[in-house]
Amino acid sequence: MKGVYQRKDRKGIWCISYYVDGRQTRETIGPNKKLAETVLAKRKTEIAEGKFLDKSKVKRIKLIDFITLFLETYSKPNKSSWKDDVQRLTSAADVLGRGKYLDEIKPYDIEDFKKHKLQEGIEPSTVNRYLTIMKTAFKKAIEWGYAEKNPLDTIKHLRENNVKVRYLEREEIARLLQVCDPYLKAAVLTALNTGMRRGEMMRLKWSDIDLRNNIIYVHKTKNNEPKMCPMNAVVKRELINLREHYDTEIVFPKNVDKIFSKAIRCAKITHCRWHDLRHTFASHLVMNGVDLMTVKELMGHKDIKMTMRYSHLSQGHKAKSVDTLGSMMETIISTKQAPQGSIELLEKQLLHVSPSD
Repeated sequence: MKGVYQRKDRKGIWCISYYVDGRQTRETIGPNKKLAETVLAKRKTEIAEGKFLDKSKVKRIKLIDFITLFLETYSKPNKSSWKDDVQRLTSAADVLGRGKYLDEIKPYDIEDFKKHKLQEGIEPSTVNRYLTIMKTAFKKAIEWGYAEKNPLDTIKHLRENNVKVRYLEREEIARLLQVCDPYLKAAVLTALNTGMRRGEMMRLKWSDIDLRNNIIYVHKTKNNEPKMCPMNAVVKRELINLREHYDTEIVFPKNVDKIFSKAIRCAKITHCRWHDLRHTFASHLVMNGVDLMTVKELMGHKDIKMTMRYSHLSQGHKAKSVDTLGSMMETIISTKQAPQGSIELLEKQLLHVSPSD
C-alpha cells in the first residue's frame, strides 16, 4: 500500500500508511493531499529519530480542513440544511483562525467567538445556532480521532427571547393578500394555512398533493422526518387554481423571495420575513384555542420547548375558560339554598339525635 493514498469508499479523503516495528499503521488525514504528505514525512522522521509518538488516539488536522471533512462526510449526506452549516462553520473558522489546528481551540476561544458575533449585531438565538453546529462538529472530531475533548462542553448558550415572535395580525394578512399576484397569493395562503417551511413548500411536487383526502405529503423536513399536512378548503382551492396555470411537476416553480419582499413593502408591513408566515400559522392556532401539543404536531417540532414560545398567546383563551368556570360557579352560588332549620334537622338526623332533644 502506498504511503499516501485515497480510500475507495471515501473518495477525496487522503490517508497515510507507514510501519512501526514491523507493524503497519494507517491514519485518515482529510481532503488535503499536501497535509497528508506532510504528516507522513513527520511520522517517518519521528520513527527514524526514535521519537515516534503513538498518534492513534488523536490525529492533528487544521480547523479549515476538518470543517471541509465534516461538511462532506456528515452535513451534506445527513442534513437538508447543510448549506447553513457551510455558512456558520466557515464564519467560525474566520474568527477562530483557519490555520489553527483543531486541538488548539480552547473554551476561551469559543467565548471570544460568542463575544465577537454579538458585537457584529448577531441575535443571541443565531449565535446559539453557531454554537450548536460547532459542538456537533467537535463531537464528530472526537469520534473520528481528531480531538480528545470538546471545547464547547462547558460553553453556555445565550439567553434567547423566544416569547415574542413576529406574526401577522388579521389586518396585516388582509393588506398582504391585496397586493399579491395570483401565484404569490397561493404560496402565501399555503404557508399561512399549513405552517410549512419555505424549503418544504418549494420542493413540493403535484404527486405529493392528495386532493381526495386533503393531505399534503412532505417527504423531507428540517428534521429529516416525513410529515403529513392537513389541507383545508382555502389551500385546496388555491392549489387547484394554481395547477390550471402552471403545467409543471413542481407545485411552486417560481422563487418567491423577491416578489414576497416587494409585496411586503407595498403592503407597508415592517419586520416580516417569509418564515414569519409559519409563526403566523402557529400563533393564530394558539389564539383560537388549539392546544399546544396539537400545534407541536402540526408544526413538526421535535421538542415541545420550540412550541412553548407561542404559549403566551393562549392566555386570552385561558382567561375565557376561567371566566366560563366563574359563570358556572355564580349560577351555583345564586341557586336557592335550603332553609337553615332544614340543615340543622339534617345534621341531627345524621347524628341520630331526636329533634326534641
